Amino acid sequence: MSDIAFNAVALEILWTRLISIVDEASAAFVRSCFSTLARESNDFAVVLTDPQGRSLAQSAISIPSFIGTLPATVRHVLERFELREMRAGDVYITNDPWMGTGHIHDINIVLPIFRVGAVVGFAAIASHLPDIGGRIRNAGIPDIFEEGLQIPLMKLVDAGEPNETLLVMIRQNVRVPEQTLGDVWGAVAACRMLAERLVALLVETGADFEALGRELRRRSETAMRFAIAAIPEGTYRSSASYDGFEEPIGIECAIRIAEGAIHIDYTGSSAQVRRAVNVVPIYAFAYSAFALKALLSPDVPNNDGSFIPLTTYAPEGSILNPTYPAASGARGPVGHILPAAIYMALAPVLPKRVTAPGSGNCGLTLHGSRGGRAFAVSSFINGGQGASARRDGLCAISFPSNMGNTPIEVLESQAPIVVIRRCVRRDSGGIGAMRGGDGLVLEFEVRSAEGLGLSAIMTRRKSGPEGLFGASAGKPARLLLNGDPIDPARHWMLKDGDRVSIETAGGGGYGAPANEARP
Repeated sequence: MSDIAFNAVALEILWTRLISIVDEASAAFVRSCFSTLARESNDFAVVLTDPQGRSLAQSAISIPSFIGTLPATVRHVLERFELREMRAGDVYITNDPWMGTGHIHDINIVLPIFRVGAVVGFAAIASHLPDIGGRIRNAGIPDIFEEGLQIPLMKLVDAGEPNETLLVMIRQNVRVPEQTLGDVWGAVAACRMLAERLVALLVETGADFEALGRELRRRSETAMRFAIAAIPEGTYRSSASYDGFEEPIGIECAIRIAEGAIHIDYTGSSAQVRRAVNVVPIYAFAYSAFALKALLSPDVPNNDGSFIPLTTYAPEGSILNPTYPAASGARGPVGHILPAAIYMALAPVLPKRVTAPGSGNCGLTLHGSRGGRAFAVSSFINGGQGASARRDGLCAISFPSNMGNTPIEVLESQAPIVVIRRCVRRDSGGIGAMRGGDGLVLEFEVRSAEGLGLSAIMTRRKSGPEGLFGASAGKPARLLLNGDPIDPARHWMLKDGDRVSIETAGGGGYGAPANEARP
């Protein structure tokens, strides 16, 4: 046992040290990865867990969904590989949606951390790869086989020896192998740094890592249960929908609060579809848990303890619990609806704390070849956040995710386009006592004699995010090609001179607007 007593001061110091370690690993990954998705858009997460796969800390810029999924990925590693058989230098990899982040476009790297010959924890990184082969990601793909290369849970490195067969397989199946494998090895390097820093901390302080983890989880769980207990017990319901296809996809949300715990039942939601918007349970839980954590206990250290009182359920075969080989590459637009559904359900009892629904983000991939060399550039164009009782919604952010808007200079350097304009989409947020945040406009022109492929993932295209308590909805999103609306669920081949305009949705307003117009 450690000589350190976990009083408030010691605990705060150790907690801060843990955060600094994962933040340093995060910075190392950003500096070493090859693609713009992590370097410019923050589409990744770094998580530290204990030997049982229970989360303890994550980097400050980690996206919420990966924070919720990575600990489960570590537990899948523990189910497949015996802890006592793990060796220093082992690294595990998978992009299995049901074990990872919900779609095959994210790679999950898990590295056991050894001290004195025993595993004391795990370093884990999830990151969106620049390409995974198959058809370029969008909502119209019917099954996982068309989405790209599936990597079962396996060793990427065995006791320090890389799995060359797997590396050759990845290289052969992706359009940009240097970027893809560069990101994979960047994640491995960052995990190794995290491991080195953690062991150094434990040696320096003599802290008992498992005891520290138990105390952090206990306090976070206590705080979450205390916050839940302040809500009147009962069942609260809401409905939400994704309107990207001919028929909307419905989400039914029933939140049962009892005895300091919350159970969310999504029974009644639409059945899974032969489109790529299916959401696997691990991703549905991640965004449900994030919404409740942000609403009820935002200032308490975020770790596995916060999630112990939270459970979710969706019937097998539904949009939130699809069966293999369902496609899920565009699961974000449906997954991002879950926090909005939860907040709408709890609005009657927590009116001063919830936010109105927002837009989230639009994902855009441009692909083709220049001079015989293939390229695939993915980027994010964010929308308006919903307003709350205390303030207007923020403009052009990806809430409930944490991705950044890809800089113009990066887009123009990576793809044969010229950006005509990028600006806030003024007055696109819903009107209310508090206004919804405005969306974003991105317009560009193709400058390629060889042609350019376009694939987009959009939401809130037919109806904007709803307002709360008498406020209006935000304006819907639009995708235009040479001034005409086009369907983002299709793949488009563009020619030289074509102009594409993307207008993301504004967030919903909050509260009935005052009689006088706001400036």
